[in-house]
Amino acid sequence: MTERPDRTKSPAPVAVLGEVVRDPRTALLSRPTLALCTLLVLAGALELVPGLERWRLFNRPAPESHDSSAMAPLTELSAGEARIETESRTLAELAQPEEVKLPRGTKGPIATRQGTDELPDLNTKLPPVPLVDPGQKALAGFYRSLLRTERKEPGAITRIAHFGDSIIVSDYVSATLRRKLQKQFGDAGHGFMLVANPWPAYFHNDVYRFASSGWLVSRIVGPLAPDGIYGLGGVSFRAPPGARARFGTAKRGSFGRSVSHFELVYYQQPGGGQFDLNLDGKLHSTINTDNPEKRVATAVVSTTDGEHLLEVVTRKGFSRMFGVVMEREAPGVVLDAIGIQGARARFLDKQDDAHWAQQLEWRRPNLMIYQFGANESGDGFAYPMDEYYRTLVAVLRQGRKAVPDCGCLVLAAMDRAKKRGTELRSMAVIPALVAEQRKAAAEVGCAFWNTFEAMGGPGAMPTWVRRGLGQADLTHPTGSGCEVLGKWIYQALMQGYAEYRKTQAR
Repeated sequence: MTERPDRTKSPAPVAVLGEVVRDPRTALLSRPTLALCTLLVLAGALELVPGLERWRLFNRPAPESHDSSAMAPLTELSAGEARIETESRTLAELAQPEEVKLPRGTKGPIATRQGTDELPDLNTKLPPVPLVDPGQKALAGFYRSLLRTERKEPGAITRIAHFGDSIIVSDYVSATLRRKLQKQFGDAGHGFMLVANPWPAYFHNDVYRFASSGWLVSRIVGPLAPDGIYGLGGVSFRAPPGARARFGTAKRGSFGRSVSHFELVYYQQPGGGQFDLNLDGKLHSTINTDNPEKRVATAVVSTTDGEHLLEVVTRKGFSRMFGVVMEREAPGVVLDAIGIQGARARFLDKQDDAHWAQQLEWRRPNLMIYQFGANESGDGFAYPMDEYYRTLVAVLRQGRKAVPDCGCLVLAAMDRAKKRGTELRSMAVIPALVAEQRKAAAEVGCAFWNTFEAMGGPGAMPTWVRRGLGQADLTHPTGSGCEVLGKWIYQALMQGYAEYRKTQAR
């Protein structure tokens, strides 16, 4: 910690560098005066000489206007690719521990501010608020699959696609939910993940990942792919010869230690390249993506159930890929954490409609979870609420149409606060977003869980920050906060599942 100066002591003497002028008659000829005159001459030249306007001290042109409206909703994005300059590695500092100790009491500078620290009981077996699912229709398909999984029927894998923004990018909340479901119903594999890290914070728990630098990416948050083809994860990758990516079982912990089925999703097109698939260091197959017809394809690598490593190495031309799935044959749960940094829910509609439907049909999820709102809250009311409702309904309907028997769950936006003077207040847009999310879920026939209300409603985020559950940005939860949210979502789902099982026992 940097020590602050003691202002009660007498100041130290000031050392003077350079000449000290003692005779006024020689002042005009001193070096400081001559230097000042030189600066004045140069300044005068800047004011008069054309082409030097940007360096003028006085008659400078007005700076370009930074209109906040141009920085709000991301509606116009350029097409193209971005290059990943660094290697994608498994960063231990991003991992969520299997056992998270919740902080006790207040912490941090915000803890000194006035406010209540009242929170729902974090150790209860029931969630603070229940799911809203009239008639248990929205999640019936999910519960039906989960019951088969619980009974250990052959091939009974329950798959969940968890879409979201930044906290899902780092596999927070989703990791807690995945682990709790797998602990109760069985580990059927890690699920879907992207080829490389399209964002520095992209991370997955309970799995090994690596990718070399140099991969080119197009994303639904920009730069955009001209053909609207992004795969399940909203990101398209291309690479020249020599690029590598590896996917393997976790090296430690209780989850993700076995796999028996890899499935790489790639794109076939005229002039496509070639890549090798190596299993545990040995060549398994060579895939040629050159094809007269443009289409998404998959390469399957099956092996014994256990610890394995799949490596992708590009060999010829440019190869286009999307992601890899890791699963097992045993009954259990798989959760695909599909996080897209900077995304709004409506960005899922940037995909080509037929392609997006095909990807959902291929993955066959039994439950789709939509967890958005942080970036929409940044847009504020600049993006009209009626338009937000319309676009959210369109996205939810796309999913229901592609996989009709799939359960659908909308998670409300978390609370978000702003500092106004000395007070911390919830953003006014949050309750409005939550109302539209609930209304859209009801319109499409999705279940709804009110994250905002569970956190404590208006004023909740400052309280979460004081309790060490929210970050100082007043927007994102900490790792402990994500653990709490994941636990509550799990409890809400299990509460509904228990009611479903009762109906099946009659």
